[in-house]
Amino acid sequence: MLIDATAVPADRGGVGRYVDSLVAALDVAGADITVVCQPRDVQLYAELAPRSRMVGAAESTATRTARLTWEQTTLPRLVRRLGVDVVHSPHYTMPLASRAASVVTLHDATFFTDAVLHSSVKARFFRAWTATALRRASVCVVPSAATAEELARVTRVRGAEVEIIQHGVDEERFHPPSLEEIRAARDAVGLGDTPYVAFLGALEPRKNVPALIRGFALAVAGRPEPPALVLAGQPGWDRQVENALDAVPHRLRVIRAGYLPFGTLAGFLGGAELVAYPSLGEGFGLPVLEAMASGACVLTTRRLALPEVGGDAVAYCGVGAGDVAAALGELLDDPTRRAALAEAAQRRAKEFSWASSAERHQEAYDRAWHRHRAREM
Repeated sequence: MLIDATAVPADRGGVGRYVDSLVAALDVAGADITVVCQPRDVQLYAELAPRSRMVGAAESTATRTARLTWEQTTLPRLVRRLGVDVVHSPHYTMPLASRAASVVTLHDATFFTDAVLHSSVKARFFRAWTATALRRASVCVVPSAATAEELARVTRVRGAEVEIIQHGVDEERFHPPSLEEIRAARDAVGLGDTPYVAFLGALEPRKNVPALIRGFALAVAGRPEPPALVLAGQPGWDRQVENALDAVPHRLRVIRAGYLPFGTLAGFLGGAELVAYPSLGEGFGLPVLEAMASGACVLTTRRLALPEVGGDAVAYCGVGAGDVAAALGELLDDPTRRAALAEAAQRRAKEFSWASSAERHQEAYDRAWHRHRAREM
């Protein structure tokens, strides 16, 4: 079985953490896997999956166009040479000419349901490949029931079997942090001893960060010692975040921390007064689960898959700035409720494991191989 990890970026967002954690869990489970990755990641995957085979792709996979060309031309030849039975493409696209069974992960349906939340080029690209995967793959993996339902509703494409396999959480990296880990995260962000509200994720329109910024400003404006708001994640593709930041009163502190290394995330999330994630829609919501595992009180929305992750262990709000402000204010005023939610979140996070996810993926690989063989007969 081959996992194509060449689409994983150097800065690990949600998709990168999914691939890395799945590869490691499959290796622990004894799965016979080959990981094809960019040369910069060969050593990383060799450490994550020491029992598995690593193959570095050509440097030409560094750009999207070059990677797609490699996927459609070189990867099928590699599959034949290695005698691979199943190819897992974990980020929407797949090699169309491969003779192996194909498994494709489709992370969400928002390219169809909320296309305006993405750049037009990106939305068209992923809509086309999602439809192709649903039509051509042996099995498509989705991380939530909400994603499966939305794809069935908006694409009306049939062909691949769709399997719902939830993500897990890396408990070594995401855990209730020590005082030393909290201090290290604070130092990395430049916070000092100021209490703060945390956000982790790409600062793109789908994450609803402008509403969070405006809601935060409303919620803390009258407080004598307001907390800071720390936005950790890569910048998005529009100026909505900058426009919202420009309107924040000068006495309030909003920090754009950028990309934070993995080693600081547990301290960053678990050291916050609360973690706010008012997304407009998620295929799963890995940052919410990671915050829960880190012992944080989490505020999110009921959009798409987020309630499947948070259950009754998180607080919910609407997506408008006023809704966010009201919920933030209530939580900041109620440390007892924050503590109770944080405790419940830790318990619920233990229900999600990469070991379980890897087991389900192995079952999907087996089904894909049998379906592929049946199609050929």
